[in-house]
Amino acid sequence: MRPRKPHPYLTIILSFAGVIAVGTLLLLLPVSSASAKPVKPLTALFSATSAVCVTGLSVIDISAELSGFGQTVMALLMEIGGLSIITVAVFVFTVIGGRIGIYERFLLRESLGQDSAGTVTKLVMKIVSIALVIQSAGLLLNFGAFLLTYPGEPLKALKFAAFHTVSAYNNAGFDIFGSDSMQSMRDNIPVNLSTAFMIISGGIGFPVISELISKRKNKYITLNTKLCLISTAVLIITGTLAIKLLGGFGWLESFFTSVTSRTAGFSTLDLSVLSEKPAVYAVVIGLMVTGACPCSTGGGIKTTTIAVILLAVCFYAVNRKTHAFGRNIPESVIFKAFVLLTVAVMIISTGTLVLSAIQPELGLDRILFEVVSAFSTTGLSMGITSSLSSASRIVIIILMFIGRLGPLTVISMVNRNWMTAGDDPVTYPDGNILVG
Repeated sequence: MRPRKPHPYLTIILSFAGVIAVGTLLLLLPVSSASAKPVKPLTALFSATSAVCVTGLSVIDISAELSGFGQTVMALLMEIGGLSIITVAVFVFTVIGGRIGIYERFLLRESLGQDSAGTVTKLVMKIVSIALVIQSAGLLLNFGAFLLTYPGEPLKALKFAAFHTVSAYNNAGFDIFGSDSMQSMRDNIPVNLSTAFMIISGGIGFPVISELISKRKNKYITLNTKLCLISTAVLIITGTLAIKLLGGFGWLESFFTSVTSRTAGFSTLDLSVLSEKPAVYAVVIGLMVTGACPCSTGGGIKTTTIAVILLAVCFYAVNRKTHAFGRNIPESVIFKAFVLLTVAVMIISTGTLVLSAIQPELGLDRILFEVVSAFSTTGLSMGITSSLSSASRIVIIILMFIGRLGPLTVISMVNRNWMTAGDDPVTYPDGNILVG
């Protein structure tokens, strides 16, 4: 008898954990430190996890405490984490002529959140190709922007451009500007716009970009692409207006904050002031929870999840089946969206409760912000990351890991019938329950 294949969700989890372990070991090497003192083990684990989970939270200033080698390791971890180790591995395996079996296709399907396993290998090739092309274009844009910022220093501009391109495209939020993130760049229009372009390109979703590229051959645009494009535009516009009008910030700062709050993690504002601006605080929390589009480098519960939930609520109110753009939305999709939202709320609530019990002195508003940022793999902080205790850092590490994998991936570990359609062999009579 053939040995039973390991659970695909377990394989996904172990692949990310393996990359984090390797990254931690590399950051522990003396050559990774900018000084003679090596990085502490928990700090290395936190940094590696944040990079692989493309979060951006950091307990150290990587521009000052990591050497060029250490920063290169962080960039590689961000690239692998953004594309996922399984995607990278399958791409390399395909290029060298390897055969992708049914199990590997199913694994890819679950990793990329696709409905069919038949075309996932083609999608992998497109994903890597799109990533390389967009990041190459972003490198040129950022190099030009940083060359204007650092005139006469082309090597410095190239270094900043390369690291910034990888971090922005993968929605990671790490930077090497210093402890104040991009606050020194708040009035730099070229850097702000090039960064926003890379964030949106990475967060819009690989299937969306692939479909837009091939639109000449196929004029039909799927419902998923329409919802992704519309929800992204609505979130950016409404977020910009809300932050501008409620917070009194400049238009460029408001636009950039609206874009980066959806899992990118760069900041041109001192976010500690959000304690004095509760309305803006609530807007940023909402943007972080929503996140980017499915099958992208971003996190959060995804734009389409929120779109489906809102549509379902609206159509429930008028007692009609949920649909959009002439297409019916299956009940299974609606159910999945509500389950994802429910699990996300439970995880965020639990994380906030645990951190509040460990370090109550940090304040509930800052703790909630940190927890949401970690779970949504955003990387924004109100300034408490470096003040976290060892126990609190472990909690944040777990939240970042779950957020990057996706809550549904984690809870699906209990599903032993992953190769079947999931139909219950027993049919039960309906039971009446009063709800609401």
